[in-house]
Amino acid sequence: MLIVENLTKVFPGGTVALKNVSFQVEDGEFLAVIGLSGSGKSTLLRCINRLIDPTEGRVIWHDQDITAAQGQELRHIRRQIGMIFQQFNLVKRSTVLTNVLAGRLGYAHPIWSLFHIFPKEDYERAYANLERVGIPEKAHVRADQLSGGQQQRVAIARALMQEPKLMLADEPVASLDPVLAHSILRYLETLNKEDGITVICSLHFLDLVHRYATRVIGLKDGELVFDGHPSELTPEKFKEVYGEEAEMVTVSGEMNRYESR
Repeated sequence: MLIVENLTKVFPGGTVALKNVSFQVEDGEFLAVIGLSGSGKSTLLRCINRLIDPTEGRVIWHDQDITAAQGQELRHIRRQIGMIFQQFNLVKRSTVLTNVLAGRLGYAHPIWSLFHIFPKEDYERAYANLERVGIPEKAHVRADQLSGGQQQRVAIARALMQEPKLMLADEPVASLDPVLAHSILRYLETLNKEDGITVICSLHFLDLVHRYATRVIGLKDGELVFDGHPSELTPEKFKEVYGEEAEMVTVSGEMNRYESR
């Protein structure tokens, strides 16, 4: 179980990104995080794996206090938490295989990792994960020669190299077209259902939330304003998250989301 307890983040300059956010995530859930840009979604995900240190509050993962962990303990915790970014965060000039192997750096000997030396088993695991996301033939292609959807598959394969129990996805389909968006989320759904990996994914699009999430939390101005099942996301509830002036925006005739006018 993941427990987020009174999480607050105030950035230098006084910007308050999160205000006393508390919720729990059961193992095996697919949790969608919704809210306008600037509502605190990305900050929340980055606080969970300590890419950002919270100002106050705690994050507990399987009885381990992530917010208090240091050194080797934090490194061990991070092995269990995969991360997928909106802009993929690949080393564009490196091959797909090299990018995927980077997911094992948390397990590698510090000296070997400096020279990207990995055991045979890691190479076998990398090829298996590329097979799983459907691009084994791209292993020796440079990352910058791939489409956006293919790059995001590489990012998923890289995260799988950690053998994670929790996957954080920060708007992983925001830069993809509707067809590719469903393709990427189906991979996450498979990991969630078949591998039992808990998924926390920030999303904008309403149909994706209804299609893939088992639960939804909504953030507004850094505060938790909704926590429930996707079926409870009525237009009225969405307006509570996105504001009274929110209106439906339809993309490609199918996908929709709420934005402020």
